[in-house]
Amino acid sequence: MRKLSELKQYRCTHPILGWGDEHGGFFLVRSPLQKSECLRIIASNGEEWDHVSVSMERRIPTWIEMDYVRSLFFYNDEVVMQLHPAREHHINVMEYCLHLWRPQLQFIPLPPKWMV
Repeated sequence: MRKLSELKQYRCTHPILGWGDEHGGFFLVRSPLQKSECLRIIASNGEEWDHVSVSMERRIPTWIEMDYVRSLFFYNDEVVMQLHPAREHHINVMEYCLHLWRPQLQFIPLPPKWMV
């Protein structure tokens, strides 16, 4: 994950998080598809995980928007994943929110290149 200080042009104050720090914060990024819409992002890099949640006011972010956020918050050579946990572990707090995850101490296994 990039240093969150590299993204200071997107950082905003949040009612709970405040301004955040080098380990997390709240960010607003214009959608690459609809400049009038904002992607609301909470990013953190603690407890051996990099995590970015992306939400919108009226709809779920598209693949293009998630890929754009991925390019802002992660380096090109990092493998990042969206997860579909077992139903018993699924928690939905925000209706229009998706997440990007990257473990800091492990590599994410990938299928053979011809399958991707």
